[in-house]
Amino acid sequence: MSDLLDVHITYDFVCPWCWIGHHHLRAALAQTGMGDQVSLHFHPFELNPGLPPEGIARRDYRTRKFGSWERSLALDAQVAQAGEKAGAVFAFDKMEVTPNSRLAHRLIRFAESQGDAARKVHLHDAIYSAYFQQGRNIGSPDVLVDIAEQQGYAAAEVRAFLASNEGEAEVMAEETQAHQDGIDAVPHFRVGLNDVSGAQPPAVLAQLLMAGR
Repeated sequence: MSDLLDVHITYDFVCPWCWIGHHHLRAALAQTGMGDQVSLHFHPFELNPGLPPEGIARRDYRTRKFGSWERSLALDAQVAQAGEKAGAVFAFDKMEVTPNSRLAHRLIRFAESQGDAARKVHLHDAIYSAYFQQGRNIGSPDVLVDIAEQQGYAAAEVRAFLASNEGEAEVMAEETQAHQDGIDAVPHFRVGLNDVSGAQPPAVLAQLLMAGR
């Protein structure tokens, strides 16, 4: 039986506040000295489940969502400022597509099946970075295979997994469970019986971690 503290994170790879929240969690782990005392569990949540598999042009999507491209740019600037404080650098100018994140979530299910927790976390980080820093379409199987291969996973195995339906039911079941649990915004962090929503400051997440010890 593991003595590690289970930290449950509900997130979406296309959510900039989730990436900021992940940086805040890392800061909290450093502050508390608990970096090697936790087990991170990633639970999928899709902000845009209805997007086509190939995604949609980001400018078109954001203009429709926020009423104008100017409004979208203003919101991006606010996120970028918050990200800079957290150590999460965004390159919104490189992002041409708002992707469907289902495949990326399934890739994390594949990583879990491989049993290497540290490598799973590195893959999780790499998918975020590919989208927010490199502007890559993380809804593309080719892109995800490349990212996974760079993290030491066998490209042929990843490609076969993504081409199948493996992991699909699990992702959908977890998303349904999240809604049933009342999670309607991400990121969401749970440790034991305590939870918080949003990209909370490191101090708040540190309190959550300490309360769970």
